[in-house]
Amino acid sequence: MFRPLLAFAALTALTACSTTQVAQVQPIDGVISGQCHVDKVRGAVGLAASSATVDRARVDSDSLQVNVVRGQRAASGATASGAGNPTPGAESGGDRLTIETGRTNNITAIYCG
Repeated sequence: MFRPLLAFAALTALTACSTTQVAQVQPIDGVISGQCHVDKVRGAVGLAASSATVDRARVDSDSLQVNVVRGQRAASGATASGAGNPTPGAESGGDRLTIETGRTNNITAIYCG
């Protein structure tokens, strides 16, 4: 009588432990304004453009949308990421953050628009 109940309880406990909890990216102040600002995400230049990094940059920049594009830079600059100017576009305004990536999927530039 107790064996089926014990087996069910053990199975339930094991499946509860096996689910991976994914942390959601939340803005620090609780609100995304929709006005892009790159001053808080400049430090992402040079990092790998993983989905978690891109989403964190979108939230930290207060942007509603993010656009990841492959950079077409002919010459590289003196920065560690190889980007001559890590913010070649607008530094604020609009609701979209644009992230340029290099040939090894590292972030080479971040700007609004």
